Amino acid sequence: MELTDRKKQILKVVTERYIDAAEPVSSKFIAQAMGGRLSSATIRNELADLVELGYLEQPHTSAGRVPSPKGYRLYVNELMEKRSVSDQEAAQINEALGGQLRELDAIIARAGQAASAIVSYPAYAVAAGRGSVTVRRYDLLPVDAESFIAVVMTVDSRVKSQLLRTQLPVEPQQLPALANLLNTHFTGICAEEMGTKLMGLTGQLPAELFMAASLAVEYASAVIDQGNRGQVYTTGQTQLLKQPEFQDLGRANELMSLLTDQKSDLPVLDENTPMQILIGPENVSEALRDASVVVASYDIGENMRGLIGVVGPTRMDYAAVAARLSYFAESLSKMFGKSNQLPPKEDDRS
Repeated sequence: MELTDRKKQILKVVTERYIDAAEPVSSKFIAQAMGGRLSSATIRNELADLVELGYLEQPHTSAGRVPSPKGYRLYVNELMEKRSVSDQEAAQINEALGGQLRELDAIIARAGQAASAIVSYPAYAVAAGRGSVTVRRYDLLPVDAESFIAVVMTVDSRVKSQLLRTQLPVEPQQLPALANLLNTHFTGICAEEMGTKLMGLTGQLPAELFMAASLAVEYASAVIDQGNRGQVYTTGQTQLLKQPEFQDLGRANELMSLLTDQKSDLPVLDENTPMQILIGPENVSEALRDASVVVASYDIGENMRGLIGVVGPTRMDYAAVAARLSYFAESLSKMFGKSNQLPPKEDDRS
C-alpha cells in the first residue's frame, strides 16, 4: 500500500522529532508541528494506520510513537532532505585530514578518528585492494645463521616485515642473491602464481635457500591476502554510551564487542556503490540489529579503495551523517589523487 502525502508528512515529523529528542512522539506534538491543520482524531487515525502498516511502533510504556526500521527506510529513501556540511564542519574535516602523513595505514586510521569526532558516533575505516594487491619489492636482512627478516613492500606502498626462522643454516652473504631472485620472479603476481613458481624452483636451489625462499614467499602471500581484505580500524566505541539507547551496558556490550573484537564483520560496500545506509535488521550481523550503519567509499589509487563508516542508533541523524561522510570521502579521494584540493561545499558546486 502506497502511503498518502499526509501519512508521509506525519512519518517525517515523528522520525525527525525522535532523532532529536530520543523520546516517543505524541499526537499533540504532531498537531503543533503541522500547524494545527489536522484534528486530533485525524492524527490518531493516521498514526494507527502507520503502526498497522509497520512504519511506526508504539512502546508499551508510552502513548507516543517511534519509527520502525521500515519507517526509517522510507524516511531515508524519500523524505529525508539532502544536506551539505556547514562551513565549520568543512573546516574541521579539512583540518583533521591535513598534515604530512606518508603511511597509508596512518592516514586511514586518522580518517576514522576524524569521522568519529565530527559525527559523535563510533567510526571505522579500511583500505582494501580490488583483489589485485601484489608485491613490489623484497628485502632479506640477516639476523643469525638460522633466521632472517623478510621485508615486503606491496604495490600500495605498505611495508611489512617479519622475523623468519629456518631449519637449515643460511649464510648472510647468500641473502642478497636470494632477494634478487625473489624481486625478479615473485613480484607483480598473485599468491597462487607465486606458489606455482616456487614449486618450479624445486631441485634448482640448494635446500637451505629453497627453504628460505619458501618462507619468504609464504609470508608475502599472507601480506597480499591481508592487503586484499583490508585492515579495519575502529575508533570512538565509547561514543555509544552517550546515546540513550545504549545507556544499558548489557545492551551496548554486544555492539562494543563487534567494534573491538570482530571488526572484520562490519559492513563493506559493493565495488561500485559510493554510499550505503543500512538500518537495523538490514545489517547481516546480529550485533547491529538495533543499530544503523552509514558507509562511504573513496578512491585511493594503485587499484585500491577505502571505506569509512559510522555506527550509531537507528535514531541517528541520517542526513547529517551522510553529508559529512560524503565530504570525508571526497576529501580523501582528492588527497590520494595528489591534487592538494579539497572538495567544495555542496552550495559552492555549479
